[in-house]
Amino acid sequence: MKGMIEMNESGRKLTPYFSRLGTWAFSIGTSIGWGSFVVTCNTYLTQAGIFGTILGLLLGMAVILVINHNLCFMMDRCPDAGGIYSYGKLVLGYDAGFLIAWLLLLTYLAVLWANITSLPLFARRFLGSIFQFGYCYTVFGYDVYWGEVLLSVAAIVLIGFLCARSRRLPHMLMIVMALVFIGSVTVCAAAGILGHRGSYSYAPAYIPDKSAISQIVRIAVISPWAFIGFENVAHFSEEFAFPVKKIRGVMLFSILMTTGFYILMSLLSVSAYPARYDSWLSYIRDMDNCSGLESIPAFYAASHYLGSSGVSLLILALLSVVLTSLIGNLTAISRLLYAFGRDHSWTGRLGSLNRHGNPGYAIAVAVGVSCLIPFLGRTAIGWIVDVTTLGATVIYGFQSEFVYQDARRLDRIVERVTGAIGVALMAGFAVFLLAPKLMSFEAMAGESYLLFAAWSLLGLLAFRFVLLHDSSNRYGHSLITWIVLLLLMLMTVMMWVTRETQKITNESMLSILHYFRQCYADGIVSETEAREFLSSLAQKIEFANARGTLGSYLLVMVAVGLMLNNYRTAKEHEKALERELGNAKRIGLTDSLTGVKNKHAYLQWEEKVNNQIDTGEIKPFAVVVCDINNLKLINDSLGHKEGDECIRRACARICHVFSHSPVFRYGGDEFVVLLFGEDYEHRNELLAEISAYRVTSKRVVESVAVGMAVYQAGEHSSLLSVFEKADRAMYDQKKRMYAEMGLH
Repeated sequence: MKGMIEMNESGRKLTPYFSRLGTWAFSIGTSIGWGSFVVTCNTYLTQAGIFGTILGLLLGMAVILVINHNLCFMMDRCPDAGGIYSYGKLVLGYDAGFLIAWLLLLTYLAVLWANITSLPLFARRFLGSIFQFGYCYTVFGYDVYWGEVLLSVAAIVLIGFLCARSRRLPHMLMIVMALVFIGSVTVCAAAGILGHRGSYSYAPAYIPDKSAISQIVRIAVISPWAFIGFENVAHFSEEFAFPVKKIRGVMLFSILMTTGFYILMSLLSVSAYPARYDSWLSYIRDMDNCSGLESIPAFYAASHYLGSSGVSLLILALLSVVLTSLIGNLTAISRLLYAFGRDHSWTGRLGSLNRHGNPGYAIAVAVGVSCLIPFLGRTAIGWIVDVTTLGATVIYGFQSEFVYQDARRLDRIVERVTGAIGVALMAGFAVFLLAPKLMSFEAMAGESYLLFAAWSLLGLLAFRFVLLHDSSNRYGHSLITWIVLLLLMLMTVMMWVTRETQKITNESMLSILHYFRQCYADGIVSETEAREFLSSLAQKIEFANARGTLGSYLLVMVAVGLMLNNYRTAKEHEKALERELGNAKRIGLTDSLTGVKNKHAYLQWEEKVNNQIDTGEIKPFAVVVCDINNLKLINDSLGHKEGDECIRRACARICHVFSHSPVFRYGGDEFVVLLFGEDYEHRNELLAEISAYRVTSKRVVESVAVGMAVYQAGEHSSLLSVFEKADRAMYDQKKRMYAEMGLH
């Protein structure tokens, strides 16, 4: 399985240049992005407190270490472009490869788009309204400006140009920027941890009125979001300039540094808060209503302890985090598309390399699609980004399954265990994410579930397109793609319906509360009015639930229809290929002139008969060799066309006489018949009949010389020895017949 590196159409191939330090920079740079400065507050700290966050991250790190062990085993087994996609198709086939590629594409694109659209947010917070010109529209409450769109588009185009035109420069930039943001955050966190007064308290350690264990588990469950991207170095393992076995140390260091980064960011965020708040928790819960530096607790703390120097350090760190994420994720996406394109001739130039040795066309496709994203606004992008929580869980689960299946074939006990553990952990995490009410907080927005369902439906459509262009019959041999995408779509749609119902219910309850407060305040309330009001709210909830359920059923029916249609298409392809193979095999074993079996077919029969002779299973049989007399005379005097007709007539007669036996055209004018069963029992009568064959054609007499030999167990050790005896008998008869005709 190792070394599955293929040449592309132009003869170039990806060449090694990634150093261990560069690989570490790509791993950590793509697992940490803009969201790391925010999610530590609005998701981790507000849901688990500082101790719950740290312990949850450490528990999540332990889970990721299991995933990392599987990842390193995978890279050692399959150091090819495409990473998990290439490994999946080799272990479980192309159907599994497509499935994982589709999920990887969504997850990596979501992270890439999140960091593209974070640049306008960066500008709004630190540069004011400099890019807020050319108002376009408001989408989901977010104002879209031409200036901010151009900023995002210019950034992704510039990064794409850099990644397409150079290899060394992005590599060096990733190393420098990774060291910059790690160093900057470490300095600021150290100042926050050591610089506050002794009276400062980190309390509450956990969120009050909630179980500490449940808080820790919740953080661990969403930990794949914090680490997603660390594994994308597998997509360019083909380009490692060091032994693949050394990747374990690189990846371990990356995971430890990523965990440390999130812990330091959490500690920094709670190390200081404005005087108007009574604790860090009340401050963080209210940070959406803050402005300026106060809207990002880490920046406020850095300013509190280090002044403008601290703010500058974190600005530099944040910019480095965004740029490393852009470069790293675009590189990973391009290698994934390149690997897919290299496997499929119909994907255009995705599998080609430019003169700089980079998959330039794949980069251009990713950049082109990404240029449209800033027009959606940050709110919609936030919903897309949320899908990485579920996407990472599913991806790591399938990666572990691939390792488990591969290790089982290799009898690798350790990897079988880690693969099984990884599958079990990710399955448990998926249950938490997809089962309503198991988590008291929302790991994903309701709209994100709907977007994931839409992506699953698009996956079924894309897979149908793949099947229609699958001339090599690589796909459709397994139901894994259809079943997984269908289940993901069904479960995410139902989660969206649940969230929408919850939202309507909450809004209705608030309306009820407001209504009765107003009624009691006015001193006017009647039972009839109250009943009518509550009845209208109940109808509203029921309508929302029915609408969502109906929509879910329609989507599921469409998906099932596509699945069945795809399966039917795959089976039609399979049957067509079988027919083509059958025809090809039949053509390859059939004599084109006479339609009987050719010499190649005879050799196959010879092997079969010899095996039966060796095992003692052979039944009585005889070999008849027939040779057409006077064929050379016919060809010389009447032409080869007449000679061909002579061969056809003689063959037809031989087939008619030996109607229950296989007939082979062994040479130009020679035929061999293997007599079994009924023909064997009447072999002497049939031999006399074919020997009497005479046809006068244009004054030339056509006849057949015949020789027969019967298999004798003690005398013959193979079919060849029987054939040779029959062949000698045929030549003896031919000499006698030629002597009778006065020929020599």
